[in-house]
Amino acid sequence: MNTVEPAVYLRQLALVADDLNLVQKQLFELFGIEKAFVDQGVAEFGLQNIVMTLGQTFLEVVSPVQQNTAAGRLLQRRNGDGGYMVIVQADDWALEQQRIIDAGIHIIWQVDTGKAKALHMHPRDVPGAITSIDQMTPPEEWYWAGPEWASRAASNAVGLSAAEIQCDEPETVGQRWSLAYDRPLQTIDGITTLMLDRGSVRFVKEQDDRGEGLRAIDVQTKNLTVLMERAAQMSLPVSGNSVTVCGTVMNFVEV
Repeated sequence: MNTVEPAVYLRQLALVADDLNLVQKQLFELFGIEKAFVDQGVAEFGLQNIVMTLGQTFLEVVSPVQQNTAAGRLLQRRNGDGGYMVIVQADDWALEQQRIIDAGIHIIWQVDTGKAKALHMHPRDVPGAITSIDQMTPPEEWYWAGPEWASRAASNAVGLSAAEIQCDEPETVGQRWSLAYDRPLQTIDGITTLMLDRGSVRFVKEQDDRGEGLRAIDVQTKNLTVLMERAAQMSLPVSGNSVTVCGTVMNFVEV
């Protein structure tokens, strides 16, 4: 009898900002967002945040409100704002949890609220970003984005499709992610890539002097012209169809 492998797919990316209000203003204007969800639960990590709805996916921005947080240390290590976290949704969280334990990957935090389950993996074991595997009940929900998240959807962005990690050894780091998410690596256009059931993670050599980290994300849009016009009006750094916000390159992909 054929068995169907449980799916894992990109659902949320997180950035870290020193000035949350400034980044919120920039992203709201760029993406056409009027309101975001504020998750009070991130206070456990010494953070404040906003979670924005982009189609069926989510972009979070966190900012430290206490000393000596993981996010604060990242801001210092990478000399400013940038990428922080990659969150993948899984069909079978218990299966993924046991597989990660069996693989020798350390879990640094986990929670099970009944409706939402999540685990974070140690960045020494899965380098480049804080990595998380989450499950929702029902699966179409996303409790980190609050109730009625669909009503807060961006008008100029319809989804997140990829994350890009820069590092000294892309193949080695990619292999750790492959182990964590139980998906084989592929070489696409010469780039080591982890293909999920929806979405992907690319691994590239360091592009700047900021060190290892989440340097870029791919954002799908049906309004590329509007996005680029708004970026120019805000005097954001632009290169081709890419705009830099919150220390992160956002590659806009028209769909």
